[in-house]
Amino acid sequence: MDCCSANPEMAFRKGAESYMESTSFTNNNPENKGVTKTIILSISLLLGLCVLGFFIFQGLKTFSDKDRVVTVNGLAEMDMKATSATIALTFSLSGDDFPNLLKQTENKKSAIIGYLTSIGYNKSDITIGNLDVTDRQKYYETHMQNGLQVQVKIDRYTVGQSLTVKSKDVETIENRAAQIKLDLVTKDLTSNIRTIYSYPELNSIKPKLIAESTKNARIAGQQFADDSQAKLGKIKTASQGQISLSEYYHSNEGGGKQKIQKARVVSEIVFFLE
Repeated sequence: MDCCSANPEMAFRKGAESYMESTSFTNNNPENKGVTKTIILSISLLLGLCVLGFFIFQGLKTFSDKDRVVTVNGLAEMDMKATSATIALTFSLSGDDFPNLLKQTENKKSAIIGYLTSIGYNKSDITIGNLDVTDRQKYYETHMQNGLQVQVKIDRYTVGQSLTVKSKDVETIENRAAQIKLDLVTKDLTSNIRTIYSYPELNSIKPKLIAESTKNARIAGQQFADDSQAKLGKIKTASQGQISLSEYYHSNEGGGKQKIQKARVVSEIVFFLE
């Protein structure tokens, strides 16, 4: 479309003037005046159509360019070390004599606290949980044996107790918990033991995590743009995936194990291609 180049209106105007100068029409002849008006009107109409076509072409081109996009995913992961940790100990006893059961529970709790203080923990480091009492309100349950219903004796009461101990060293807590479990078994104070970690607030790392995923998405988008000989433009849309958390053990130089929490997010970003 040569008539619709950089300035189509100026080109047609010059063409019309050159044509009028080259014709033999004069303004003194009424017939010539009518023909002149017709020519000018035709040229103006053609000029208008060309200008209209030029802007339609530009509009379609712009609209077409806006549809050129690339969708990429940006992955970001971040490890968080625990800021504190505790050792949780739980045990339970069962029987039919409830007062005696309470006494046995109290004795075992006192013996465990005595052991913990003997290995260096202060009583202020130990938190004692409330008793968990279960009353089944019966002494027998009906079970099926060899196709027959039989009455099986059960303990009516179960009393559970829990204690938590603040760790003095997060990096050695796993080794310490394993030693405590072994010692309690040898002292006939068997208990269930697990470690509980406290991590930084997720909101404290969320901005950095999202920024990293966006950065990685742009790197992937830039690679795609380079391969397609295009230019990576602005972000059209972006959606942040759900942040997932997982834990794994990390061995340190001292031979201890520390649990690390890994935060992971995948963001989907749509970029314009220019």
